Amino acid sequence: MDVEKHLRLTSAGAKKIIDAAVAKATAMGKPQCIAVVDEGGNLLAFTRMDGGKVLSIESSIRKAATAASSRGPTGGIQGDLEFRLAHATSGKLVNLKGGLPIIVDGVTIGGVGVGSQTGEEDLEVAKVGVAAIAGAQTFD
Repeated sequence: MDVEKHLRLTSAGAKKIIDAAVAKATAMGKPQCIAVVDEGGNLLAFTRMDGGKVLSIESSIRKAATAASSRGPTGGIQGDLEFRLAHATSGKLVNLKGGLPIIVDGVTIGGVGVGSQTGEEDLEVAKVGVAAIAGAQTFD
């Protein structure tokens, strides 16, 4: 009998991601909003560092949920598909850089979303967060 793997992101794992991402953002001198969601897009952990932008609270959560749902990095949708997806999901899915799925052993167990700085800086912090989970796939 072939049994499907079922992995789960725990609150302890989400805290590890947040801690690693905060350390990276601190080292960069770039305060961030950082969100971690489970595979269903449900918020597990969040922080807004001192100086993180209030308007980035929601976008970081949506980046994380979009990455978990799409099982891929955010910010790569081209053309009018971006608008159609945002419209079809009442703005829940976003096409801003800074969201990454958390994939372990080929299974998407969640997503991390980072916002407040440039898309490239957000993505740099998100990558460090994902790397904090042992065995998680990292994105170059």
